[in-house]
Amino acid sequence: MDKVKVGIIGCGNISAIYFKNCKLYRGLEVVACADLDVARAQARAEEFGVPKGCSVDELLADPQIDLVINLTIPAAHAEICQRALLAGKHVYVEKPLAVTREDGRKTLELAKEKGLRVGCAPDTFLGGGIQTCIKLIRDGWIGEPLAATAFMMARGPEGWHPDPVFFYKTGGGPMFDMGPYYLTALVAMLGPINRVAGMTKTSFPERRITSEPKYGQMIQVDIPTHIAGMLEFDSGAIGTIITSFDIMGGANLPRIEIYGSAGTLSVPDPNTFGGPIQFRRKGAKEWAPIPLTHGFAENSRSVGALDMALAIAENRPHRASGDLAYHVLEAMHGFHDASNQGSHYEMKSKCASPEPMPMDADSLWL
Repeated sequence: MDKVKVGIIGCGNISAIYFKNCKLYRGLEVVACADLDVARAQARAEEFGVPKGCSVDELLADPQIDLVINLTIPAAHAEICQRALLAGKHVYVEKPLAVTREDGRKTLELAKEKGLRVGCAPDTFLGGGIQTCIKLIRDGWIGEPLAATAFMMARGPEGWHPDPVFFYKTGGGPMFDMGPYYLTALVAMLGPINRVAGMTKTSFPERRITSEPKYGQMIQVDIPTHIAGMLEFDSGAIGTIITSFDIMGGANLPRIEIYGSAGTLSVPDPNTFGGPIQFRRKGAKEWAPIPLTHGFAENSRSVGALDMALAIAENRPHRASGDLAYHVLEAMHGFHDASNQGSHYEMKSKCASPEPMPMDADSLWL
């Protein structure tokens, strides 16, 4: 297939890995990049050999661009996605799909109206680690999946991110920042969610930035920073998830474990693409390491956009889909709603578990 012409909007911290990887993939070609700060877009264009660094308006008006990769801050996700769709372009957006459920639905409805596609990060579940776990579960290694746990226990990003304020505003926080990795992996492995419950807390009303260039500035925290949730999957499996920016002394918990009638699967960090994976069969005394069955085990961010481009050409569903991202977005809001209302939140959306990746995709797509 001919390469899909890509325009990247948002040239901040996460963009470098997208520029780097898009150059490696056979199906993508970045022809322009844009940012509110045009000078920053031009600097990224020069750094990565992109023909044009420009304004957002100029990029969206470029007729050669088929696919926009939206790497703006969460508060701008819906606006930029919808502008791209109105300009007749497919869009792949960093997580979350939108800040609100209403904006998420509007983006998907607009795409359907225009006959275009929406894809959304995270695409880490397409990497060798989670894909190997999906294969093990589908092949019956753990028997019937009964339960799952997921823990993202950390201090906040004010100690390392160059501009961490947005993490503590609407659309940020540990659930909306890191929850998509964990929830997307769980849905990919166990299927859609039926209902959720939750409790939330804001432990520190202010945070002090200790990273450069804003060292010493104070952040007013507007969102919960510790969220404990329960999930009931359509399959009947029960999940437990905690996401927190309040863990000051470190934690010693697994990232994700899946518990089945015949064994337990220790799943790798869903914010990465590789391993390690461990399996413990019912009755066994020790864990056994499991080699990866799939490729894309290195940092392969943007492989979801590549899969979407290939899916358009092949007329098949893409894996990191807007429907999956919306289901995760609704669940994240559901934890907060359940906490505020003191009751379960019944999920309104459904999504199909994405098809597994081809085991030889890395050799075919790179």
